[in-house]
Amino acid sequence: MKMLPLHCPSCGVSLTVERLRCQACGTDVGGSYVIPALASLSRDNQNFVRQFVKTGGSFREMARIMGVSYPTVRNRLDVIIEKLGEIKTEGKE
Repeated sequence: MKMLPLHCPSCGVSLTVERLRCQACGTDVGGSYVIPALASLSRDNQNFVRQFVKTGGSFREMARIMGVSYPTVRNRLDVIIEKLGEIKTEGKE
């Protein structure tokens, strides 16, 4: 499946979602919507967050699943936290 484009391919400015469509009934919903912060992460980081939540936030379990050390998992989460802090969200600059 294709990843949602986050930046304009011409100028690099962050994109917004303006139209959503129901595949079942064809209903269109229009407006200007901010892309959620978690959706703005790379697919790899989204998968990490998903797995981290599924393990109940267990660094030990994540280290086992990933085949890496506890500090490696901690560092990876720290990088994701930093990225989330850099993402602009609705109502914030």
